[in-house]
Amino acid sequence: MHPELLKHFKTYTPPETWGEAKAEREAQRQAALFEEEIKKGFALDNRQTFEEYAGYVLELKRRQGVKESTLERYNAMLAQIFPEIGYLKLSDIRPAHLNNLYTKLSKSGGRQDKGTATARTDIKAVIKAQKLTRTEAAQRAGVSSCTLRKAFTETVSRETAEKIAQALNKKPEALFTFERDESPLAAKTIQEHYRLISTILATAEKEMLVPYNAAAKASPPRPKRKPPNYYQPETVHAIFDAADAEPLKYRAFIYLIAVTGARRGEIAGLKWEKIDLKTGTVVIDRALYYSVKRGVYEDTLKTSDHRAMKIPQEAILLLKQLRREQLETRLKNGDRWQENGYIFTQDDGKPMNPQTWTRWMSEFSKRHGLPHVNPHAFRHTAASVLIASGTDVVTVSRMLGHASVTTTENYYSEAKAAASDTITDVLIRRRA
Repeated sequence: MHPELLKHFKTYTPPETWGEAKAEREAQRQAALFEEEIKKGFALDNRQTFEEYAGYVLELKRRQGVKESTLERYNAMLAQIFPEIGYLKLSDIRPAHLNNLYTKLSKSGGRQDKGTATARTDIKAVIKAQKLTRTEAAQRAGVSSCTLRKAFTETVSRETAEKIAQALNKKPEALFTFERDESPLAAKTIQEHYRLISTILATAEKEMLVPYNAAAKASPPRPKRKPPNYYQPETVHAIFDAADAEPLKYRAFIYLIAVTGARRGEIAGLKWEKIDLKTGTVVIDRALYYSVKRGVYEDTLKTSDHRAMKIPQEAILLLKQLRREQLETRLKNGDRWQENGYIFTQDDGKPMNPQTWTRWMSEFSKRHGLPHVNPHAFRHTAASVLIASGTDVVTVSRMLGHASVTTTENYYSEAKAAASDTITDVLIRRRA
């Protein structure tokens, strides 16, 4: 059919309390608006709901290479959003609908998730009694082996717990204790929901499905800006002193994350081939991530292609010791060892879940009576030390992987070496 012969329809029903004259005037106004929208090219698809369109946008994100863990986070947020606006047609969404959602999420009991679950029995024993391996049990449940192991001792989502129980032919309540979080969402978290809704509606506006982005006209709560979490040098010294009493692998991880300012997954994903122990040069070009569906997996960096930096001799000595220790562990394990080239591994050579480091640091800080230690605070610490010591912001951004590559690595090599020395002097050598 020729485009000019296509017919467009819109149904308008005035309130029953309106008089005939008023209803007629409003109907004419709606008809004029609809005609104008058609002339501008808007295809108001009254059959497409926000929930349907959100699925389409997330699939676009997947094709564009958005990380699996990010998509899982989006889906978790949409689970909070859909009950309130998911059923609405794209063309019907107004700022008031979104403001009502933000208000609801900011109140106690406003969460829409199903809650969390904690094991109340020995799930490993249940798996063993059914003559299953953990891999087989995970496959039956449709979760990763890492997620199954997490369910043994840590909190998981209710959905995950129900999948595991079904795979083991058990009632969920027989294996898990369920809890529902009734606390309101933080303003920062509501802002994340707002940004996701805005992204979805901005795509609809770009595709000319709606005349404007309703999220841009809504009023989500504004979170209070918190100062970056970073450590004073004396705190870092105390952390290093405490790390000296820990196994070599964990001590080396703390040193590396402190002197590089790298992300948790970037250090967890380091391989021996990326470190030159003679020159002390490290190339960061990959990272480890974790998702419920895929488990631990390797992927590209979050914001840049790669970056190279120098590390101090103190860290190199630890890595040389760790290399020898790993070779001994490999010999002891024989065929059980799975060589993947990672610096930080489990006893069988498999890479460690990057989330393990966050949990370990939390326990580490409690054991030694330290302020709460977490991987990301070391990034802020490295940045604050470098900037306070006079290192230019561009170099700091490049070192931490915040900026895209705009200048050659050779241009920054001397500045990066100086930046490494600055961190070393302040955080390590002044311990003496």
